[in-house]
Amino acid sequence: MTDLTVWLEATGAVSAAGGLGYAKSRAPRVYWSLVGMPVTWGRFALSYRSTMDVCGLTVQPSGLRAFMTRNVARREVQPVPPKIRRVRGTSTGLRVTLRLPAGLEPADLIASSERLRHAWGVHSVTVTETKPGYVELRMTGYDVLRRVRMPRGAQPRGMVVPVALREDGTAFERDYRAAPMALTLGANQSGKSMYQRNLIKGLAQLPVALVGIDCKRGVEQTAYASRLSALVTSPDDAASLLGVLVAEMEDRFDLLSRHGVSDLWELPESTRPVPVVVLVDEIAELFLISSKKDEERRERIVTALIRLAQMARAVGIHLEICGQRFGSDLGKGATMLRAQLTGRVVHRVNDKQTAEMGLNDVAPDAVPVASLIPMERPGTAVAADSSGGWSKIRTPNTTRDEVVAVCRAFAHLVPDLPVLAPFRPAAPVVPAPVAGPSLVKPRPVTP
Repeated sequence: MTDLTVWLEATGAVSAAGGLGYAKSRAPRVYWSLVGMPVTWGRFALSYRSTMDVCGLTVQPSGLRAFMTRNVARREVQPVPPKIRRVRGTSTGLRVTLRLPAGLEPADLIASSERLRHAWGVHSVTVTETKPGYVELRMTGYDVLRRVRMPRGAQPRGMVVPVALREDGTAFERDYRAAPMALTLGANQSGKSMYQRNLIKGLAQLPVALVGIDCKRGVEQTAYASRLSALVTSPDDAASLLGVLVAEMEDRFDLLSRHGVSDLWELPESTRPVPVVVLVDEIAELFLISSKKDEERRERIVTALIRLAQMARAVGIHLEICGQRFGSDLGKGATMLRAQLTGRVVHRVNDKQTAEMGLNDVAPDAVPVASLIPMERPGTAVAADSSGGWSKIRTPNTTRDEVVAVCRAFAHLVPDLPVLAPFRPAAPVVPAPVAGPSLVKPRPVTP
């Protein structure tokens, strides 16, 4: 009987260890909640003061505090670390709110984030300023980008579209009012098209007009025709469409002037024009020319894009430009246009220069990260903006059929814009499935 008990206990221990190992690999959220979070929380609580001291994230106490500690409390005067205000666990990590003492700034913690990551044994540590004097340490317990699962509350709203998952477990959202123009770069098979799919899937659910410019004969965007207000597939048609959009921009400026406002969102809802998002797939096709006779068309396209990028934000026209490279090698006007694109998303690139094109002028610290994205991680990218902040993101694996289904489900949201009517694509015809012999029901005979 004793041998049987020992055998059962050993078998149970081995099964439990195997179950935890399986959960760590296949269900990391479960493993983190059961094992990882309690262990990390305890390690953090026990080593917080010493870790902050070793990392140089402490300051000398004020004279009054040192006097009271030495003469009243009869204790040794020690450096002061940031004060912990709140610690809470999540399904992906820990969130720690800190009150910074005088003499420390968020940049000090950001510079030490890699040392903090190793000290507490977590996958990553991200520092975010919540308000003056307060920061939040977002510790991620495991690699959340390995298998992307978007947060449950990440849904399109207003002019905000959740597109990807950040390395700290939060949703990366494309906010068109905060960053009205954006540039997405990436090599072939880097996940650029997947990013655009997730973007279209979210935009299709919002009351906006979607305009597609796909000069690869429409192979990417034709499938979404049921939700597009306009679609062009050649540079000549793109030049005409961009000219129409510039004219629409000028008409909207006249509308703002008549109402005495300077922004589309200040207009009464009854007279407010619908926002327009222009999706350009492979920008190089609009810049490159094959003969001298194409120069005039290129000039019209580049001029229209620059004018839209410079002024169209106020009237609710937004540019979403994608490409493999986007620099001065494309020709005159490329650098000027890129400077107007506030949001930047850079996927895996083939050379460091391409990463610098997208990030060096807004977040130079992110260039090495974008240059080292592995090929086996498609959809991984670095997202940055003109504020200097950046984060590592990855888009969820969304199939083309899913996006097509969403576009058809929300086809009724296509707004009535007469200026875009000549470019409105015909909805693709979907062949009806052919039933097998056993599934064909006999048609009732009418007497």
